[in-house]
Amino acid sequence: MVGVSDWQVSGQAPAPSPVPVGRPLLSLTLASILDDVHAHSGAVYLLAPGEPVLEIAVMAGLPRAFAAPWERVGLNAPIPVAEALRERRLIWVNGEEEMARRYPRIAVVLPYPFALAALPVATRTTAYGAIFVTWPGAHPPELSDRERDHLTAACDRLALRLERAAEKGRPARREPDLIAPAAEVTAPGTLGTVQAARMVARLPYGLCALDLHGRVSFANAATAELLGVPVSSLLGTQLWSSVPWLNDPVYEDRYRAALLSQQVTSFVALRPPGDWLSFRLYPSTSGLSVRISRARAVSEMRRAGPQQGDDPPRLVTISHILSLASALTEAVGVQDVVQLVADEIAPAVGSQALVVLGTQGGRLHVLGQRGYPDPRVVERFDGVPLTAQTPGTQTLISGVPAFFDSRRQLEQIYPARNATPDGMNAWAYLPLVASGRPVGTCVLAYAEPHPFPADERAVLTSLSGLIAQALERALLYDAKHQLAHGLQAALLPHSLPSLPGIEAAARYLPATQGMEIGGDFYDLVSTDGRAAAVIGDVQGHNVTAAGLMGQIRTAVRAYTTVGQAPEEVMRSTNRLLIDLGSELFASCLYLRLEPGRGRAVMARAGHPPPLLRRPDGRVRVLDLAGGPLLGIDSAATYPTTEVALAPGSVLALYTDGLIESPGVDIEDALAELGQRLAELGDQPLETLADSLVRDTETAAERPDDVALLLLRARD
Repeated sequence: MVGVSDWQVSGQAPAPSPVPVGRPLLSLTLASILDDVHAHSGAVYLLAPGEPVLEIAVMAGLPRAFAAPWERVGLNAPIPVAEALRERRLIWVNGEEEMARRYPRIAVVLPYPFALAALPVATRTTAYGAIFVTWPGAHPPELSDRERDHLTAACDRLALRLERAAEKGRPARREPDLIAPAAEVTAPGTLGTVQAARMVARLPYGLCALDLHGRVSFANAATAELLGVPVSSLLGTQLWSSVPWLNDPVYEDRYRAALLSQQVTSFVALRPPGDWLSFRLYPSTSGLSVRISRARAVSEMRRAGPQQGDDPPRLVTISHILSLASALTEAVGVQDVVQLVADEIAPAVGSQALVVLGTQGGRLHVLGQRGYPDPRVVERFDGVPLTAQTPGTQTLISGVPAFFDSRRQLEQIYPARNATPDGMNAWAYLPLVASGRPVGTCVLAYAEPHPFPADERAVLTSLSGLIAQALERALLYDAKHQLAHGLQAALLPHSLPSLPGIEAAARYLPATQGMEIGGDFYDLVSTDGRAAAVIGDVQGHNVTAAGLMGQIRTAVRAYTTVGQAPEEVMRSTNRLLIDLGSELFASCLYLRLEPGRGRAVMARAGHPPPLLRRPDGRVRVLDLAGGPLLGIDSAATYPTTEVALAPGSVLALYTDGLIESPGVDIEDALAELGQRLAELGDQPLETLADSLVRDTETAAERPDDVALLLLRARD
């Protein structure tokens, strides 16, 4: 087991009752929990020895296939059992809508109405695993106190029992799943007594029973007639396996939906060449009863049924692919892709380490790695020419995956590989091909020799396509991100000039939406003894806004240099913006600074008012005269206001992104900013700037850019 010393839980678990030696501890505990809280199904996860991975040790109430995509999950995976263990708390999901909102990867695979609770199995010092249990969709929206207490106490008792077992050298192992047995069939086509069988045989519609695995345990004669398959060929098989035209994951999905939600489900299917049949599934905790009849209103049905001879993949494989595809759609940058492959795919396939390789200038480039204790072992991939005879380059060039069951097999084909061991003993080299071109190679490494059967190779090859698409998007995003930040950095001043009598500090934060580039700008200008400051905001968060911002900043600097007065600078800039023919508007605040005379002359074009902190610590909002936004009216004028600027005074110029946030009144936000300026205004200016933007900087979402320019008058 994996010990985690820094996790804490409150309270003391009740003393565990003794469990007879040799009894299945996990199975008994899980069965007791399901019975106590009247849950429908559940599973116990244990931490894999030496790995941050949770593995299902036993499952009850449903076939393990329902949880196949999460048979092995990384401890950092965004699913309830992993979150419960990470945070040492109970996780409650009260239905399909909340599941879709909080855990979309699960909802994509299991879009059914059910409730779920997940809890950690841990003592004060050691984490052992986690448990989840589910209820049908009819469960109340809140977990009752009784259910919560029973679940918590049972998990605490299990953790103490696991601790005792580990101390005695008997760590818990995987146990047989607890699945209700199939109903006994006394003879093909009969159910229980002869009278019951005769009654069912007289029914004008088909009736059959399925166990929890979907296997037919009873079928009447009408079922055989409607399906076109003898009863003897149905018994003990799954309908979608023994009836070719039902071999469609959509139909199997209805069986899964009925069992998990414990609600009646139905579907219609086409029996070639033209007979539509209706299937109605009635679930219980031990299986399903299925009523089969001829469907009505066939002319209104538009769904084309599967054709005989099709061989679609099994639903478990599709479920796994759906889960991992959902995870990869959340990846934004390249490192997100690497992390998701490490958290989701590597644990699912049993890999202990991975490397994602890209290409740059005809050479391999390491995009990221996980799982290697010493990152230097993967450095040998970096800079390798694509002409080199290595498994990574050959996989990338050929587009054909390569699987090596053991070190010996790899070194037979690539003898030079034995000179750079990485401590692993099996590898899967997966080509990442997107939009018809290679974008990289994903290398999955295994600590022990690992055979790759045909079905596993097929799944890994399918996954490589998903990874490739995610990586292609991530590479494009990273390139755009670098371009946006480079453009923004080029348009904003790299540093502020030193002005006599004025100390300055500035901050810029991009919006977290779009390209993270926008039209907020600031500048400080000093020419021929003149000093001016400007701050503005061009509407929009894109390259167009950024380009226009650069033009406005350049124009303001030029008009200042030629000696125009503040009102003339604003009028000239307004006319320029209109002459450019842009459909965007801009707000602007311009200051002519005269610290020697203890004053500043300001002109405003629709910009938020600045704040002035006086030397005594009082702060006031400067109600300046002004004109409309730049770019609206070519005849607009911009009157000026003179403000006293005594030594020690601080002017705070900002854009609206600093004070605007959803659900917050702008007047309240401005008052709060003024209060913080009053309290912190004696700090060094750089520290003060950090303090004023800290809350905005750490916010999860910034819908708008933020620019801040602080000016302090000195003696």
